[in-house]
Amino acid sequence: MVTILGAGISGISAGYHLSLLNKENIICESRSSWGGLLDNFTIGDGFLFDYFVHLSFTQNEYVKELFSQSTPYIKHYPESVNYYKGLWLKHPAQNNLAPLSSDEKVKIILDFLKRPDIQEYNNYGEWLVAQFGEYFATHFPMQYTLKYWTTEAYNLTTDWVGNRFSLPPIEDLLKGAFEEQKENFYYAKEMRYPEKGGYKSFLNYMAKDVNIQLNKKATLIDLKSKKIEFSDGSSSYYEKLISSIPLPELINIIKDVPEKVKVAASKLHATSGQLVSLGFNRPDISPKLWFYIYDEDIEPARAFSPSIKSPNNAPQNKSSLQFETYYSKLRPKRMSGDNLIEHIIEKGEIMKLWSKNDIEVSDYREVAYANVIFDFERSKNLAIVNSFLKEKEIYTCGRFGEWEYFWSDQSLMSGKNIIDKIILRDFDIPRNLHHDLNK
Repeated sequence: MVTILGAGISGISAGYHLSLLNKENIICESRSSWGGLLDNFTIGDGFLFDYFVHLSFTQNEYVKELFSQSTPYIKHYPESVNYYKGLWLKHPAQNNLAPLSSDEKVKIILDFLKRPDIQEYNNYGEWLVAQFGEYFATHFPMQYTLKYWTTEAYNLTTDWVGNRFSLPPIEDLLKGAFEEQKENFYYAKEMRYPEKGGYKSFLNYMAKDVNIQLNKKATLIDLKSKKIEFSDGSSSYYEKLISSIPLPELINIIKDVPEKVKVAASKLHATSGQLVSLGFNRPDISPKLWFYIYDEDIEPARAFSPSIKSPNNAPQNKSSLQFETYYSKLRPKRMSGDNLIEHIIEKGEIMKLWSKNDIEVSDYREVAYANVIFDFERSKNLAIVNSFLKEKEIYTCGRFGEWEYFWSDQSLMSGKNIIDKIILRDFDIPRNLHHDLNK
C-alpha cells in the first residue's frame, strides 16, 4: 500500500498514475474536500470562487489531454490591466505606458536606455533594474514584489523567473508610450477554464477513480514502524510514503527528526494569502479578467473575476471579484477580516469599480500556504530537508512538497514524475504497464 498525504493536484496525480499501474494506494486529505489550492467555495446565492486566480495555459499535451477529458472548458484571450495612481494601463505595463504623464514616460524611457549591462545577477532586484531601468523597476515590479512576495526584490533569487516577464525592445517600449497597443505581449496567448465547477473540475478525470480519504489529517509519522497516526484517532501502516503537504508541516509530524533538519524546515519561507471575495448585483463589475494593483496604500496585490472566467461562477446577470493580499513572517498582515473587506470596498469605490450598493455578498478567508519565497537561504535549507527525506525514503511532490514555484501543470507532472522516476524502481511493475503510462 502506498500512502499519499494531500489531495491537491500533485497528490491526486500520484494516486492516479499509481492506479494506472494497478498499485494500491490511498490519498489522505486533512480537509473536508479535495483539490488543495485548486479547490473552491460558494458564498451567497451561487457565487463560486476558486482559492486564488487559476487559468490554464499549459503547452504540455499530456496535461491538456487529462484536463480536456475532465470537463468542457472556455478559452480566454489573456487580456489584463494594471491599476497605478488612478490610471489603468494594459498589461504588461512596460509595453503600455501611454496613459502615464509625459514626465513619468520620460523618466522610464531614459532609465531604460541607461539600464546597467549586468551579465550575472546577485538578486531579483538587480535583474529587474537590468531589464527595465531603475524608475520602472522601482515603481512597478518592485512595488508588486513587496505586495506579492512580502519582501524586497533584492532579497530574492532569480531562479524562479523563467518566462514570466515580457522584456520589450526599445521600439516596443517607445510605441507603447505614444499609443495604445493592440498586440497582447503577455507570455501566454490563450488561457482555459472549466465551464462549470471551478478550476478544480480539471482534476475530475484523475480524481474519479482514486481513493481519497477526507478529514484524514496526519499527526505523527513513525519511520521505524512505518506507521501514520491521524487526528481522528485512527492509524495505518504504509509500504511507501508520498507527501505533497508543505515541507515544514511534514517535518513537524515525523518522529525523532534531527534538530538540524527541524531548524532548516522552519526557515523555509512561504507567503500566506488573504482572500476577499465579493459578489455584485450587476453583471459588468470588472474591467478585465484580472488586474494588478501597484499602489502601496491599497492592500491587495491583484484581483480577478470568477464570473468572467465562467458565467456559471455567478448567478445570472450578476458578477464577482476576488482580491488577493499576501503576508508572511517577513511581512506580517496589516489588517484582516471585516477591516480588510471594508478597506477593499472603499478603495474599489476610489478606483471607480463599484458603489457600495452594487455589493450583494462578501467573504473573507485565509490560506496558510500560497507561494514559496525564493530567499537566499532556501536552497541550503531545502537541501538539508531533502537529504533527510531521501535517506528515510519519503518521496515528495507538488509546489510545497518540492518547495518550488510550480504552476498547476507542473504540479500534476510532479506527481507523475514521482511514480515514473522513483516509485517504479522499487516495485515489480510489468514493462508494458510502465510503457502505457508514458505514452
